[in-house]
Amino acid sequence: MARMKLFYLGPEGTFTHQAAMMAAERFTPLGDFDLVALPDVPAIMQAVQHGDGWGVIAWENNVEGYVVPNLDALIDADDAAGFARVSVDVAFNAFTVHGQDVRDLNGAQVSAHPHGLAQCKRFIADHGLRPTPASSNAAACRDLKPGQVALGPGICGELYGLDVLDEHVQDFEGAHTEFLIIAPRHEVQDLSAMARRDPDGEFETIVIFILLATGPGVLANMLDVLRDAGLNMTSFISRPVKGHDGTYSFIATFDAAPWEPRFRDALSQIIGNGDWVKTLAVYPRRERPNPPVDAWMLPKGGVHIDPRSADDRNGLDTGDDHDNPANSAGDADNGASDHDSSDNGRDWRQRECVRREMLW
Repeated sequence: MARMKLFYLGPEGTFTHQAAMMAAERFTPLGDFDLVALPDVPAIMQAVQHGDGWGVIAWENNVEGYVVPNLDALIDADDAAGFARVSVDVAFNAFTVHGQDVRDLNGAQVSAHPHGLAQCKRFIADHGLRPTPASSNAAACRDLKPGQVALGPGICGELYGLDVLDEHVQDFEGAHTEFLIIAPRHEVQDLSAMARRDPDGEFETIVIFILLATGPGVLANMLDVLRDAGLNMTSFISRPVKGHDGTYSFIATFDAAPWEPRFRDALSQIIGNGDWVKTLAVYPRRERPNPPVDAWMLPKGGVHIDPRSADDRNGLDTGDDHDNPANSAGDADNGASDHDSSDNGRDWRQRECVRREMLW
């Protein structure tokens, strides 16, 4: 069986390298893989579209969200699509050059991938460091100079002979990044044809839409088509159509495969309405937790009515203090209690705290 190349964002030690190793192990039945480090994602996209092999790109992080440059790269690609998804747990250590005096790092440069810097803001602020983006976290570690700090996976300390300044410096525990495995589109078609033979197979699909018509209700009409098809949409974001003010593409993830009749018919209807559609990826559905969103998870401010409340007024919460579940609009309304007799019968929409949050 011929060996295949699997391109990843180098150098050795990146989270993408870890994802590539996991992917190579998963796809062993399809052949043996040579892992090839490339300097950036555009080089990976180019190699894949030239038919030189498959690629691994970071797609979405559960702290910082979508990796937007990679999303844009896949949108713009002529001949690439995703066919598998790999999850890597993300934790950062802070490194210095071996033997460096670390008694005073205030004002020192700290380097990592932009997403790495964004996930370690607290550590950076506590030490008064100056963030400097790198092409990857492992590149920051490889190129580290005396007097600087690098953030990266724990493996980078051993790979590049660095000292560990601190461990687990990320702002949030339990962070992970999802990676897409990409290939030329005809290969993804062939791989999907193999996967769909499993009668119990379940899939997720990422689709991009650009609505050529504009005006009130255009987006809602498209969403109606998807809703009426009974499709479960798990993610929906927008990106600007570059260089054109007020025009957007919409990227959605669905619990369905594009060859399922209900999904195919919905996409056909949207295309028939004159809109532009493209499938970016289709892959086996992941096990995904579906926990409820509790009030304490919500951002500060805003307005929320607990549907379990006997009436709207008692269930109203403006979210000023989610550490206190009893907090309500009345608590934020000039100190008035929800049970203040002067507020009896008052329309909650006219309360000052609600008007402030809703800008009514």
